[in-house]
Amino acid sequence: MQTQPNSDESLDSRHLSYGREVAELLSQSSPASWMNDLWDIYSGYMAAQTELGHSRRANDIFTSFKELLFFFQRVGEMKK
Repeated sequence: MQTQPNSDESLDSRHLSYGREVAELLSQSSPASWMNDLWDIYSGYMAAQTELGHSRRANDIFTSFKELLFFFQRVGEMKK
């Protein structure tokens, strides 16, 4: 049986792990480049909607796109 970690140490470890994953992601490209790529991906998705038809998840996908865009915007501001 697996228990939920409750200690500050495990939470700190998880945050450090997240930080390492973000650092690895950002080592591949700058936040501005990620934002441009996200716009390209989302624009292509929207352009394909006429061929793909209506998606019930369109709103969820937009929300995910928006949150990722804001994430990279915040990270870019941290690097200044």
